[in-house]
Amino acid sequence: MSTKDWLEKDFYKVLGVSKTAEADEIKKAYRKLARKYHPDSNSGDATAEARFKEVSEAYDVVGDPKKRKEYDEARRLFGSGGFRMPGGSTGQGGFNFDVGDLFNRGGAGGGGGLGDILGGMFGGGGRTTTTTSTARPRRGADIETEATIEFAEAVNGVTVALRMTSDEPCRTCRGTGAKYGTVPKVCLKCEGTGMQTSVQGGVFAMTEPCTECRGRGLVVDQPCETCHGSGRGQSSKTMQVRIPAGVQDGQRIRLKGKGAAGERGGPAGDLYVTVHVKPHRIFGRQGEHLTLNVPVSFTEAALGAEIKVPTLDGLPVTVRIPAGTANGSKLRVRGKGSARRDGTRGDLLLTIEVQVPHELSEEQRAKLQEFSSASDQPDLRAGLFGSS
Repeated sequence: MSTKDWLEKDFYKVLGVSKTAEADEIKKAYRKLARKYHPDSNSGDATAEARFKEVSEAYDVVGDPKKRKEYDEARRLFGSGGFRMPGGSTGQGGFNFDVGDLFNRGGAGGGGGLGDILGGMFGGGGRTTTTTSTARPRRGADIETEATIEFAEAVNGVTVALRMTSDEPCRTCRGTGAKYGTVPKVCLKCEGTGMQTSVQGGVFAMTEPCTECRGRGLVVDQPCETCHGSGRGQSSKTMQVRIPAGVQDGQRIRLKGKGAAGERGGPAGDLYVTVHVKPHRIFGRQGEHLTLNVPVSFTEAALGAEIKVPTLDGLPVTVRIPAGTANGSKLRVRGKGSARRDGTRGDLLLTIEVQVPHELSEEQRAKLQEFSSASDQPDLRAGLFGSS
């Protein structure tokens, strides 16, 4: 929509509301007219389609508080084809000339006219494209990679070397995409932004990469022979990456600024590392704690004992098994788990597995029978047969 449209079209009249109408009244009027003239309800009716676009265009301005304020101010100063100084008039003591003279219709030197001056006020509608625009910096792409580490390395942290192949500015043309000795030009279609906006059905605006420059903001007449005009190349490098202590299997780590280099001074992208942790032969993980299943004999569980258990750092610790410990009981060894962010460590959680012998000698069998007779234990299953 041009600046001239803002000044010459009465959007309030298009919607059938007054200039002092509230936002709810404007919205209600727009919805009523949009339903009436919508193309789906008026198939093949060119007049209805044009009316629908006109209504949508009007609501896009006066339905937006910021645009409406700018529109009202523009109409107050420049409306009705004349320019009025604030507080003055187009009659005696004022200035009066055709609005058309303000929008590149004649004028020596081919200047941009008032459309350039007011481009920011009217959302860029009156801007003229010039080749003096500069292409904007472009952020580098993000890089995804994976790293597989040992269980102990995940618990204590480790620095790994990753061989990275990433996108970077072409070394031949230094990222311009133009043949040596030539320079790229700012894309006239998107004015160097790399993006273009299109309106769908007169209502929805969609922003997408420019089809002319493919999102670069630059076009080249003579492409670089190495990168064929893309301005990008491939590089391989080895990077030392620190995997923090306590990382979990499948966790994704972000390293800011370690991705592909940017264009035209833009920042580099980020590096994302998905970590895979190999399982340990005997240890497991439970958050910040390590877990270990500890087998004990029937007599050790019944009589109590002191046993040695391994830790991840290789130094065993002595653990007291209380007399009468049941199968599945949990014991805790403090400070022998995974490292935390504050420098402390979690615990080692032990699960007791009481081992019942599968084979007994005659002597063992006799002594157990003697024990059973002497213990005079109550019927352990009596509660299973009680009344419901």
